[in-house]
Amino acid sequence: MPPRQSSETSRGKAAVPDVYSAMRASILEGEIAPGTRINIDAVARGLGVSQTPVREVLQRLEGDNLVVYNPGRGYSTTPLLDLPELRSLFEFRLLVEPWAARAAAVDRLANPAGSLEKELGSFQAVMKRTGDLRQDLVAHDTRFHDTILAASGNPVVRHAFAQTHCHLHTFRLYPADVDGAITVAEHTAVREAIEACDPERAEAAMTTHIRNSFDRFAQAFEGELPPLEDSGPPRRRIITS
Repeated sequence: MPPRQSSETSRGKAAVPDVYSAMRASILEGEIAPGTRINIDAVARGLGVSQTPVREVLQRLEGDNLVVYNPGRGYSTTPLLDLPELRSLFEFRLLVEPWAARAAAVDRLANPAGSLEKELGSFQAVMKRTGDLRQDLVAHDTRFHDTILAASGNPVVRHAFAQTHCHLHTFRLYPADVDGAITVAEHTAVREAIEACDPERAEAAMTTHIRNSFDRFAQAFEGELPPLEDSGPPRRRIITS
């Protein structure tokens, strides 16, 4: 029989989901500013919990790339993406996601249109009853794109995309689609093309969505901004001695 956990340990583990949700929301919504050192004791007292769940949550947030750990200084929130980083992230998305949408539209047996429609319906219901949609929009965007990537049948690509944590980072930049209407319209165009098993239209709709998303998030930066162009297939790198 495994050793019985102390009541304090049990309470700490039970508090982890709530602490994670609270801290994640505070970071995404800018209540904890980028680059801010996190005082574990202050966070624990503010949330009315011990330091144990806060430390566990910080490790999870480090996995989300929302906080970083520096020896001797402890944890701090990650800085916002700069424009070159944002462009690199969306260039990666242009390589991966139009292909994934096309692949999802080709395979009639694994067609995810039903799941996408259900996801859109759930989010539209939230839109009608919620004022601040930031957290819900992040969650919807993550589920929608992951559903398409999962349907592509390539777990390596899906994992690589998940490791970018693009939804968490981009939504920290700017409230680009405050009421979610633009995102829903673009997602609907992608879903309809996939449902019609039209790979060319699905690829084009996803490409348009990603380019438009880049333009919206890039509003966080001042000055002239060149449009996001197609990157094309990955270039072969020749290594010479």
